[in-house]
Amino acid sequence: MSDSNRAFTSEYMHWAKTQSVARFNLAVSGMPNLKLQEFNVDLNDLEITTQFPYGYPPLKQSLARRMEVDENCIVTAAGTTFANHLAMAALVNPGDEVLIEQPTYEPLLSLARYLGAKVKRFARRFAAGFQIDVDELELSISAKTRLIVITNLHNPTGVLTDSGTIKRIGEIARSAGCRVLVDEVYLETFFERRPPAAFHLGREFVVTSSLTKAFGLSGLRCGWIVAEPALAERMWRLNDLFASTPVHAGERLSVVALKQLDRITANAKALLVRNREVVDSFLESRSELEAVRPEFGTIVFPRLKRGSADEFCRLLREKYETSVVPGRFFEMEEHFRLGFAIDPETLVAGLERLVRALDEV
Repeated sequence: MSDSNRAFTSEYMHWAKTQSVARFNLAVSGMPNLKLQEFNVDLNDLEITTQFPYGYPPLKQSLARRMEVDENCIVTAAGTTFANHLAMAALVNPGDEVLIEQPTYEPLLSLARYLGAKVKRFARRFAAGFQIDVDELELSISAKTRLIVITNLHNPTGVLTDSGTIKRIGEIARSAGCRVLVDEVYLETFFERRPPAAFHLGREFVVTSSLTKAFGLSGLRCGWIVAEPALAERMWRLNDLFASTPVHAGERLSVVALKQLDRITANAKALLVRNREVVDSFLESRSELEAVRPEFGTIVFPRLKRGSADEFCRLLREKYETSVVPGRFFEMEEHFRLGFAIDPETLVAGLERLVRALDEV
């Protein structure tokens, strides 16, 4: 592969698919995958062929109710990653300036560069609890800025950006004549207390999400975009170049799953409450680490006070059969991302191995 082609890949996604798996996998960021038999599916609920090439109406209607928007604002996509791709492709032309938080989810950065955007950054600093400094963000905007990109809950830290801050960002974007893309997939881990989508704060907002992280439904690839109707229509037409028509069996299964989210949510919420307490106790016990500890979500982003986090991650995986995500994938090499949406026994065993690796380092 040439250097020019290598620039148009995601190093993080390649690592996640080929090197993250370990006996004790703390690199995952979503709930354990549900098996088909764990939610009630009747064969009569399914079909493989659709007469609706621009989205299955019952699925769009279910998502519209969930997001409290008109059905014409919904665009379905294969997971949040592809939802981000489709949204950004509809919003950005080559040479446009895109302002992206730092640190961020690496595929967002790679995607903007793949689309030919000029990428600028604004910092989310550890010392400030990884919160957004809106004044600094505003100073980073220029006449060429066409899109601001943020994640909420923030990936990789799990930190919540409150609606007041999001609203101010929208006001700045409106004045500058640009849009705001908000990846809200981890916001689903608020479950029944999920805040309203940023889309409700102004027409400049475009929101993406999915059922992948909070509900153990990654295999359905049920992702979506919320955008004003004219922009949503543009995305559906652009998708003709990418995916043509959705996988209809997946659409049907997604409708079934959405009807059962209350039951799925109860199990997921209980697991995260229990596991967060375990992770908090671990972090409190280790003086080598410091971390911003979010109240919600499935991830935390500790900082190793001394030594190389990359070397620590390598030792942890090779000697202790445990994986976390090296901070280099989020441009913060002294950190690592730890996921705790896993079965409690695996979490405890994995954390015990983190202790042993920290002692060795």
